[in-house]
Amino acid sequence: MKVLRIIARLNVGGPARHVVWLTELLNDDEFKSVLIAGTVPAGEESMNYLAEQHGVKPVFIEAMSRELSPKDVVSLFKILGEIRRQRPDIIHTHTAKAGTVGRVAALLYRWSTFGARRVAVVHTFHGHVFHSYYGKLKTSIFITIEKVLARVATDKVVVISQQQFHEIHETYGVGRRDQFEIIPLGIDVDAFSDPGGKADTLRTEVGAQKDELIVGFVGRLTEIKDISLYLHVAAKIKLGSDPDTPAMRFVIAGDGHLRQTLEQKATDLGLGRSLHFLGNRPDAAAVYAGLDIVALTSLNEGTPLSLIEAMAAGKPVISTLVGGVRDLLGKIDDAKDGFVICERGIGIESRSPDDFKKGLIYLAKNEKLRKRLIDAGRAFVRAEYAKERLVLDIKQLYRRLAPEQKK
Repeated sequence: MKVLRIIARLNVGGPARHVVWLTELLNDDEFKSVLIAGTVPAGEESMNYLAEQHGVKPVFIEAMSRELSPKDVVSLFKILGEIRRQRPDIIHTHTAKAGTVGRVAALLYRWSTFGARRVAVVHTFHGHVFHSYYGKLKTSIFITIEKVLARVATDKVVVISQQQFHEIHETYGVGRRDQFEIIPLGIDVDAFSDPGGKADTLRTEVGAQKDELIVGFVGRLTEIKDISLYLHVAAKIKLGSDPDTPAMRFVIAGDGHLRQTLEQKATDLGLGRSLHFLGNRPDAAAVYAGLDIVALTSLNEGTPLSLIEAMAAGKPVISTLVGGVRDLLGKIDDAKDGFVICERGIGIESRSPDDFKKGLIYLAKNEKLRKRLIDAGRAFVRAEYAKERLVLDIKQLYRRLAPEQKK
């Protein structure tokens, strides 16, 4: 069974890892996989090196990138040409731009063959742009496009969490219920569970004292992550007068077009040497090994890879309760003033820096709670988010589609 996988760009983040792993591991006696990828725009760091490390050689389409552009027409016909050349049994698109251009190309391919060659079309939502990204008009256009594509150009829609299904299908009305498959992300769990003695590397790098807890954000420096909230929380803790608050040092691991703006904001907030920008790090396991708590302040998420990796690395997490974060943290065990204690982390339901600060200080003070969350998170990730499970789930989906695409 030949699979043509399409993604807009291999930038730093979960989707790039996802498609590289699937392309690598779905090349065997049963499957042959080819990856099409666009270009990474200025201000974002490429993960093309990851494809090379895993022996994946993408077909690059230079005209395809993240933003809407007249070049999308060029991308459309280049992808259509690649479909005709590859003659796949399954076309699987990932992320919004590739999902639009790739599925329109697949539709044109079906029409051009007059039904003589049936190809099954799958689309994965790694997140969505239905709120917190754009204005009302642009957002409504994107929702309409997704509704039309689900109706006329998609056999299966993959979402990566139950909460994401609720938002995309039940809240925004995309697709039919029977089109959806919930297939969580997968990671190389073992790569994070054994840091290999690297726990002290980060502490030495940032000059942390023995009594300081290191709190870290890991991810792209982009608007949807709302890192400004993270900086305000750090500033409130640094400038707070409570003598019982544990000493904390903050780090940001990642890069992006907002870095210079955020560095200036950190200076304006007086964070000084209590906050460190680390940039992108190829060895994520070493970064997690040096953290004591992992924090996420996003406005919108599919399923954040940073929280999954943090749990695999045995780190307690605190996050705004958006999108698939709710599924990761689990049911609420206890509600406090401004935050909730969940099965596998601390959740913040508001956008208030004060509420996030309360949750973070509570977690920092409570070593017993941190240990409980660590144990629960590690067991959960190993059971639900192993890379091997992801590959098996995708193979089973393709096998179910095989009889249909042969009709």
